[in-house]
Amino acid sequence: MCKVPSPTAEPIGLDCSARIAGMAATQTSKRSIGQQLLAARQRLAGRSENPSLDSEVLLAQVLGKERGWLLAHPEAEVDVAQAGAFEAGLARLEAGEPLPYILGEWEFFGLKLKVSPEVLIPRPETELLVETALAWLAAHLGRRLAADVGTGSGCIPVALATHAPNLDVVAGDLSPGALAVAKANVERYHLQARVQLVESDLLEKLTGPFDVISANLPYIPEARLPELAVSKWEPQLALGGGEDGLRFIEPFLQQAQTKTTPKALILAEIDASLEGAVVQLARGLWPDAQVAVRSDLAGLPRLLRVEL
Repeated sequence: MCKVPSPTAEPIGLDCSARIAGMAATQTSKRSIGQQLLAARQRLAGRSENPSLDSEVLLAQVLGKERGWLLAHPEAEVDVAQAGAFEAGLARLEAGEPLPYILGEWEFFGLKLKVSPEVLIPRPETELLVETALAWLAAHLGRRLAADVGTGSGCIPVALATHAPNLDVVAGDLSPGALAVAKANVERYHLQARVQLVESDLLEKLTGPFDVISANLPYIPEARLPELAVSKWEPQLALGGGEDGLRFIEPFLQQAQTKTTPKALILAEIDASLEGAVVQLARGLWPDAQVAVRSDLAGLPRLLRVEL
C-alpha cells in the first residue's frame, strides 16, 4: 500500500504507487502544465511566501525539465504518474515542509547541492561569506589552505573549491549525518582531492595552519528559536547559539587564534543582534587585526571579517 510521504521522506520522484496517482488522476491527469500550476498556486496561497515559484520549481523537478521549459510549454500535458508525484509534493508544501527538503537539493552560489533534514538549507546570506573569501584569495595568490567549521551540507567548501582552483579545504562538523550530505556534495563536484571532511567539534581536529577560516555556526539566541518557523524543520543542532547567541562563536574565535598563518582571514556568519559583541571579542583576541562586520543584501549585519 502506498503511503503519503512524511515530512522526513526521501525527495519526490515518479515511483509513487498507483493509489496516490489515482487519487489525483481524476482531477489532474488530463490537465496541462498551465492548469496544474494555476491550481497549485491557489492551493499554496497563504501557505507559501512565493506560491508561483514553489509550484514551478516543484513541477519542473517532477517532469525532469528546467523551469523555463515549463513556462514556455504551458499546454503540455502532465501524465498520471507525474500528477501523483506533484500532488504528493504539494501536500508536503501545504504542511509547511521547506521546498528544498522536498526536492532533495537546493542552489547555492550557482551550484546544485544535495540537502536533507540533517543540514541547514543553504541561504543567499551565506553567499556573502563565499564572495568575501574568494575576493581575499584573488588578492593573495598562491596555494592556500582553508578550514570550514560547522560545514553542514558542505556548501561553503564546495563553492570555495569550485571557484578557487588553488585552494584546499578541510571541512569539519560534529554531525555524522551532516558529513554524509557534505560528502555527497563533494563527490558531486569531484572535489575529493581538495576537500577533506573531518568529524570535529569546532576546530579541535582541524590542524592547520590555515590561510582562511570560515564558519556558519549556530548563532540564534535560544529565546528566539520557538518563534521562528525554521526551528520546526531544520536541525536544532545547527540553530541554537545559547542564551546570548555566542555559545559556539566565542570558542571558535578563541581556537582560531592558534590555527592561522601570520597573514590570514577569519570569517563567521552572525545574527544581526551580535554585531557589537563579536566585534569586541575579535578585537580583544586580535588587537592589531582589521576587524569589521559586513551587511547582507537586506542591510543587516551578517558577516564578521577579521584580517590578520
